[in-house]
Amino acid sequence: MTVYKALTIAGSDSGGGAGIQADLKTFQMLEVYGMSAITAITAQNTLGVHGIYDVPLEGIERQIDAVFTDLGVDAAKTGMLSQPEVIGLVADRVRFYGLSKLVVDPVMIAKGGASLLAASAQDALREQLLPAATLVTPNLPEAEVITGRKIGTLEEMKDAAVRLVKEFGAGAAVVKGGHLEGEPTDVLYDGRDIHLLTAERRNTRHTHGTGCTFSAAVTAELAKGRSMLDAVHTAKRFITLAISQELGIGGGHGPTNHWAYWRSLQAQTGAGGGTSG
Repeated sequence: MTVYKALTIAGSDSGGGAGIQADLKTFQMLEVYGMSAITAITAQNTLGVHGIYDVPLEGIERQIDAVFTDLGVDAAKTGMLSQPEVIGLVADRVRFYGLSKLVVDPVMIAKGGASLLAASAQDALREQLLPAATLVTPNLPEAEVITGRKIGTLEEMKDAAVRLVKEFGAGAAVVKGGHLEGEPTDVLYDGRDIHLLTAERRNTRHTHGTGCTFSAAVTAELAKGRSMLDAVHTAKRFITLAISQELGIGGGHGPTNHWAYWRSLQAQTGAGGGTSG
């Protein structure tokens, strides 16, 4: 039996909807063994972020080293890397271990509006982490910050995706279009071709952790050796189902449903059982 392994280097969300909690749930549902290196602890629920407590650099480095030197990593993803020193450390460790599959989710702002990336870290993200990324997955506001350009149309999304690869050094880019009006369309530029991924818009407040979950799903599929296009398509289906089959918990921006994709597969195969909840 081959056990595929994925590492998330990100913050902890005490509410369980985003961060390493969302990543590990997604890895598990896609049958990938999940591991974590926690960069920050947040006191967080669906109503907002109530505190951020950074993990010392030594603690982050030792977590990463412990995973790589014993368990091994087929693919990794980053989430909340709030300070330039943390970004530099992660980029250094990625290069040191020769990791060839890195998904960068440039987490900048929480759903409730709290800033999760210091302004001083933006240059470090552009200059140190993006060149090491196999894929970068910004939403529109994040893509605007990284590229320094406003994005308000599908053509501008395409241009941003290409720039993230050709100018900023990422291997591929997905610019997510959920912030635009109309049916949400994501743009994937794989370094050669542009692909459009569409879904039906759902009017719901339960979208906390969508970026984490989408990037984690891509990471899991890359860990299994899937192509970039196949991995992104699976991630798109995973997050679309997670949003459409909402859990309805919490008084604010509620979490997505990480069971939904697995349950859809069980329904298609006619398998019984399942996870309660």
